[in-house]
Amino acid sequence: MAPVRALIIGAGSRGYLYSRFSLDNSDRFQVVGVADPRLFRCQRLQQEYNIPEENVFSDWQEAAEREKFADCVVIATPDQLHKAPAVAFADRGYHILLEKPMAVTEEDCREIVAACERNNAILSVCHVLRYFPPVRKIKEIIDSGAIGDVVHIQHMEPVGFWHFAHSYVRGNWRNTAGSSFSLLAKSCHDVDLIRYWLSSARCVKVSSFGSLTHFTPENKPAGAASRCLDCQVENTCPYSAQKVYLKRLEQGRTGWPVSVVCPREPVDIESLTEALRTGPYGRCVYECDNDVVSNQVVNFQFDGGQTASFNMVAFTQEICERQTRISGTKGELRCSGPGPVFVYDFLTQTSTEHRCATAPSGRLGGMHGGADFFLIDAFVRAVQSGDRSDIFTGPRDTLQSHLLVFAAEQARLLDRVITVHPDGSYS
Repeated sequence: MAPVRALIIGAGSRGYLYSRFSLDNSDRFQVVGVADPRLFRCQRLQQEYNIPEENVFSDWQEAAEREKFADCVVIATPDQLHKAPAVAFADRGYHILLEKPMAVTEEDCREIVAACERNNAILSVCHVLRYFPPVRKIKEIIDSGAIGDVVHIQHMEPVGFWHFAHSYVRGNWRNTAGSSFSLLAKSCHDVDLIRYWLSSARCVKVSSFGSLTHFTPENKPAGAASRCLDCQVENTCPYSAQKVYLKRLEQGRTGWPVSVVCPREPVDIESLTEALRTGPYGRCVYECDNDVVSNQVVNFQFDGGQTASFNMVAFTQEICERQTRISGTKGELRCSGPGPVFVYDFLTQTSTEHRCATAPSGRLGGMHGGADFFLIDAFVRAVQSGDRSDIFTGPRDTLQSHLLVFAAEQARLLDRVITVHPDGSYS
C-alpha cells in the first residue's frame, strides 16, 4: 500500500512525537507538511522530513485553503484550538488524528463528530490508554468471564507531585479559562477507560467532589520569593524549579519536562536559567494563576447495578502509573502501571499473572508504555486500508466518554448527583 501522507498541525511536544512514527516506518507514513506559528518548530520538522517550503505554514488556515495535498492531518494544537481545524480539514476530505481532549465544550465535540461523519472522514482521538497493553489485557480478561460479572471498578491516577506542579500549576493546563478543567485535560483518559471496561453497561448517574489544595497563596512559605531562582527557602520546597528542571539538566536529561521549558535546541544551562528567570516555569507554585483542582473523586452508577470510582490526586510519588482493581462475582483483577495483570480466582483461591504485550523498539516504543505506537499504527493502518475496526477511539464512542466527563464536572460544580440519559445528555 502507498504510504499515508500526513500534515502536522501543531508541532509541539505531541505533534512532534506523532511525526516520529515516520522515522521508523517511512514506507507507511510520511510527513509532507507542517503548520505552527513558531518558526523554529516548523523548521525542525522541515529539516527532519525534507518538507518542501510550500508545505510549511505559520497558520493552519493557510494549509486548509490549499488544494488537498495529504491523506490525513495530525491535530496537536492547544486544547481550545481543536475544533476549528478539525472541522475545516474534515470538510476538505482529510482523515484526522486528534489529540485529546476532542474539544473543551460539548458543543464543539458534537460539531467535530458531525463534520467527520458527513465527510466520511476517519477520526481517531488520542485516548492513547485504550491502546496501552495492560488496558487491552484487562478488557480481554473481563470479556472472557474470568472474574464473572463486574461489580465494581476502583481506578486511580497518581499524577505525581512535581508533574502536577509543572503542567497544572505553572504550565499550559493550569487555568480553566485558558485551557480546560482538570478532569478533561488530565483524566478524560480514565473516564474513557471505565466506559471501555464496562462497555456492556450504561452509566446512569454520576457524582463528583474535588478542590484545589495546597497550591494557593495562603500556603506560600514565609520568606519565599516570587521566583525560585531568587528564593532563599527553595531548598526546603519539593516543587522548586531548580529541583524539577536544573537538576535534570545537570544529569544530562534534556527531554520532557526540560524540553517544554526550553524548547529550542540545544538546551544549555544558560538558556534554561534564562527561561526560569523570565518564563512561567520559574514561578513560585504559590503565586501562579492556577485554578484547576488538584484532587478529585468521581463516582459512577451503571444501569446493571455496577459501580465505579475514579480518583485523581496530584500528591503522589508515582507519575501517572494508574492503579486499577476490579471486583467481579468470580474473582478480582488488579493492575498497577505497566502490569502485569493479576487475577485472583475465588473458587480455586489462586492468583494468575497475565503478561502484557510490548511495543517494538523504536522512537515511539517507550511512550505511554508503547500506547503511542499502537495508537498511530492503528490509525495509519485504517487510513491505508479503509478498515476502521482497529481504531478503538472513534467519533461516537469518544463523544460519549467526553459527555460523561462534562457530566462529572457539572456534578462537582453543582454539588449534586447528575442523571445521564441514554443519548449521553445529562441533567
